Amino acid sequence: MAHQTDVHGGGAPSAAEPHPLDNAVRAALNGPHALPHSLEGMGGAPIAQRVGRAARYPADVYAFAALADPADPAAWADLHTLVGPGAVVRAKPLDRVPDGWEIVGGGEGVQLVDTALRAERAPEAVRLGPADVPEILYLVARTKPRPFLARTIHMGTCLGIRHRGRLIALAGERSEMGGPPAEGWGSLRLPGWTEISAVCTDPAHRGRELATRLVRAVAAGVRDRGETPFLHAAADNAPAIRLYESIGFTARRRSSIRLVRTPGTAPRAGAL
Repeated sequence: MAHQTDVHGGGAPSAAEPHPLDNAVRAALNGPHALPHSLEGMGGAPIAQRVGRAARYPADVYAFAALADPADPAAWADLHTLVGPGAVVRAKPLDRVPDGWEIVGGGEGVQLVDTALRAERAPEAVRLGPADVPEILYLVARTKPRPFLARTIHMGTCLGIRHRGRLIALAGERSEMGGPPAEGWGSLRLPGWTEISAVCTDPAHRGRELATRLVRAVAAGVRDRGETPFLHAAADNAPAIRLYESIGFTARRRSSIRLVRTPGTAPRAGAL
């Protein structure tokens, strides 16, 4: 059933305490992903990899890093230590980088929040797991939703629809937020939000509302936990944005995603 959610998440952000949805990656790395996790191969360690005031996901889980304060040169130095020289990482929202760093790509995104979505189960949807990853990656490579990597499957529920045994549509969960903040990352906390991601449909099966049914089904599971779904779309993907708005999502904010390359040597301390 539909429900009503404040698009600002319970109040406009203040200068002293920005809203966690303003930087969902940082909030997720600072929340449950900073806690011991059952992610395969992590041995009960946090998903978040951290050095000082910088954190990132393992490269085969989610291709993003975050800074506690993008205006703090020390945070950039910590990120360099974390990812190494000459490495490329995604981060947002960023408008500038320090001397020696290079912006090598990126784009603009739109964040949409569930304000009136009719969440409901999809009887034809099946839960996907690690054994399905090769087929998921094949579909993702053909449809190019937001990045889905070898171990992204472990970040949350992933649902799919099959036709004659072949995976033809997909949607899953990613950035879950909540729990206590990690030391050194301020007081950001926002229980109750989960990102819906990797929404895609085989081109031969579009026009059947498969993605819509999967988004509603994933949202039903999110709602069962007492959380609110949100998602992202490329700012130039007008058809996707219209679709999400038509089923009950509301555009909340735009943000820039930057693909940045670290310096080949350790950066010198100093102002940005």
